[in-house]
This record gives sequence, structure tokens and C-alpha cells, in this order.
Amino acid sequence: MKKIIKPTVFLLCMGLFIGFTSLTKPIASPGINIPTETPKIQVAVLLDVSNSMDGLIEQAKAQLWNMVSTMGKAQCDGKTPQIQIALFEYGRPENGITSGYVRQISGFTSNLDALSQKLFALHTNGGDEYCGQVIYTSLNKLTWDAAKSTYKVIFIAGNEDFLQGSLTYTKACATARDKGVIVNTIYCGDRLQGIREHWNLNAECGNGSYTNINQDARIDEIPTPYDSMILTLNQSLNSTYISYGHAGASSFAAQGSVDKMNESLSQTVAVKRVMVKGKKELYKNTEWDIVDAANEDKDFVNKVDMKTLPDSLKRKSRTELKQLVDKKNKERITIQQDISKLAIKRDIYIQTEKARSSQKTQTATLETEIEKIIRKQAKQFRMIIP
Repeated sequence: MKKIIKPTVFLLCMGLFIGFTSLTKPIASPGINIPTETPKIQVAVLLDVSNSMDGLIEQAKAQLWNMVSTMGKAQCDGKTPQIQIALFEYGRPENGITSGYVRQISGFTSNLDALSQKLFALHTNGGDEYCGQVIYTSLNKLTWDAAKSTYKVIFIAGNEDFLQGSLTYTKACATARDKGVIVNTIYCGDRLQGIREHWNLNAECGNGSYTNINQDARIDEIPTPYDSMILTLNQSLNSTYISYGHAGASSFAAQGSVDKMNESLSQTVAVKRVMVKGKKELYKNTEWDIVDAANEDKDFVNKVDMKTLPDSLKRKSRTELKQLVDKKNKERITIQQDISKLAIKRDIYIQTEKARSSQKTQTATLETEIEKIIRKQAKQFRMIIP
């Protein structure tokens, strides 16, 4: 004889079952923000391009790769942050009084080759430096991420009085606080002179920092036994890129051109660029390289316009193209791994040499100060930089 389960008993049992299973699910603690999306860092670099700032521009060209490399070491819940960098110039008369002599050179971008090209195109010319105006313009012209977990930061570097211009720095600071953007000021010259010229007022701009640099100093360089090997690997790395699209050929050419531009500064700068190129999370070219594009979209090879490929590939079948892309991808992974291993050995070598050196104080440059500030401030956003 079959037992009959009464409806009330059945419902009670189901209720107990559902209650038990719900207890096995993780419950988010109230008040704790656990981000699931990829962490992000947005940086706006604002450079004074008046007559006395040639040294600052030279340092900016060189420090780009160290800045990206430092941010690229950050880890937030085991994830590497997405990095976007914007560039503004201020103090150039040609930019016009209506703009406060300010011009956006680049909006937020992850295209490091294009950004480096624009840095190398900068030149100085005398003019008035309106700090409040360039901060305010960058805050309103750029698309800043709304998430509180995003590290949003401005670095403004220059000299002359910080209070110049009709747009007050207090208005810019209020906007920075509203958007959750930290503003850091870097005075090019004597620290006390920078304070006299009001560059230390940035604390009102979102808990930023004030520091000073010698804009004409050369960045300390320590040659290592690994430099030449890293530069040789760069040549092999470049051979793994396959251009596509109407701007593909010019972008591929730009990659090699930017390599040479950075080599012209110094071997150390060139090596730092290659170390960034050796990290797939930092150096992506999905808009012109089929290999990167195919890693983001597995069906990309079937979509690409074959007419925009290099001449040697236009007549290949989609199957042949996919085989080539897969081959180049495997080669790139191996090369990037080799670069990363050498980069670790290079860093250890440099740290050892610094420890041996009798010179205990390091000259403050744009590179050293930006790195220090990023390392300190990133912690506020649960980003750990080793």
C-alpha cells in the first residue's frame, strides 16, 4: 500500500529543502563592495608646454613605459587592471585664449603606440599656464568611469603660479571631488618655490599629492646583461603581427617607428617599451592586428575583409589564414613569456646594483615621482603593486 504525503507535509519539506540550499549559497556581506568586473585605471597627464619645459617633455616621452609597466603590475582580486591614458597640453598661445591655451592631445586610450607618437610630436612655445583651466577641461572633456572602484587620477606638471587664469582652481577641484578624481601636482623646480607659487593646494582636489622634480635631469639608467636580449626578442615579437583594415598597414609601420623613436632616447627607454609589449594585458592592438583581434573574437578570421590584408595574404583561404593566425599567436605567447622572464632578471639585477651603489638619494624626475604616487594611491582601490 502506497503512502500518501499530505500537501501540508510536502510543502513543509520543500520549504526546509529550499531554506537549506539557500544557506549553502554565498551571501554578500552588507556594505562590502566586491567588484566582479575588470578593474580599471584612468590617467590624465597634463603637461606645461611653455618655453622652459623642454626637459619635462623629454622626461614625459621616456616615462610613459615605466608608468604603464608600474600600473600593469597591479593586481586586484587576481586581475590586471585595464589601463587608459589621456594627454593634454597647456600654455601654448596657438591653442587660443578661449580654450585657456589648453588642447587635448589624446582622449582616454589603450593604444600606446599612438600615444607615444603624440608625445614625441610635442614641442614647447611660450605662453600663459592656466592650471585650473586645464584641470577643469580634462575633467569635463574626458569620459571618466563612474565606478568608485576605478582609480581615476590626474597628473599636472609645470611651473609658474598655479593660480593663473580666470577659471579658479577651486572650481576645478570641486569638479574633481564630484567625479572621484585624484589630482596630483608636480612642480618643475625648487620645492619651496613651488609652494610659494601655490602648487601645494591640490589637497583640495581629491586628496592628491604635491611633489617637485628637476625637469632637466637625466633619468638614472643602469645597463644590464639582459637589455640586448630583450631588444632582440622585440624584433621577433614584431614579426608576429598581421595587419588588417584600412589603417592596418600604417599602424604596423607605426609600431616599428615608435620602437625607433624610443631607441633614440636611450637603450633603457627602448627596453622598458619592449617589457610593456611583452605583456598581453597591457599591449593590445585589436583594431589593426588580426592575432589580437582573433583572441578577442574567435570568429574574427571569418569576418575580416580579406581585401584589407597584406598583399601576400589576400589570396589565401580563410582556413589558411586561420592556421597562420594560430601559428603567430603561439609564437607571440612564447616570445612574450621569454621577455617577461628576462624582465624579472633585469629588475633583480638593477635592484642589486642600486643596493651596491654609494648614491643613496635618487634624482626626482617625472618617472620616479609618478611611480611613487601610483604605488601609494592604488592601494586605496584594492590594487596591490609588488
